[in-house]
Amino acid sequence: MVIDHVIPQSAGGATDINNLVLCCYRCNEFKGARLNAPDPRSGGPVPLFNVCTQDWHKHFAWSQDGLRVIGQSAIGRATVEALHLNNEWLVSARRVWISAGLHPPLD
Repeated sequence: MVIDHVIPQSAGGATDINNLVLCCYRCNEFKGARLNAPDPRSGGPVPLFNVCTQDWHKHFAWSQDGLRVIGQSAIGRATVEALHLNNEWLVSARRVWISAGLHPPLD
């Protein structure tokens, strides 16, 4: 896990508790300094999901088997694609977490 600025410092984001989150190294690398990404459905730019201010359940759901994140909104779809949230490494990790009874999260 690494510390990520939800709003990147290069975009004026502060280094304080209200703008810092833990995320996996790979997701952080895919995000970079971006605030927006294209919605795969419309192609238009939309903001990436902000874990500090938005409700996960309004933008995402788990696939029935719990292995994949499904974007439920333009923000969710863009975030899933931009951060590669269903890459094979994460899907494999989720399989292990499911077998250990640790995934998907209860809430």
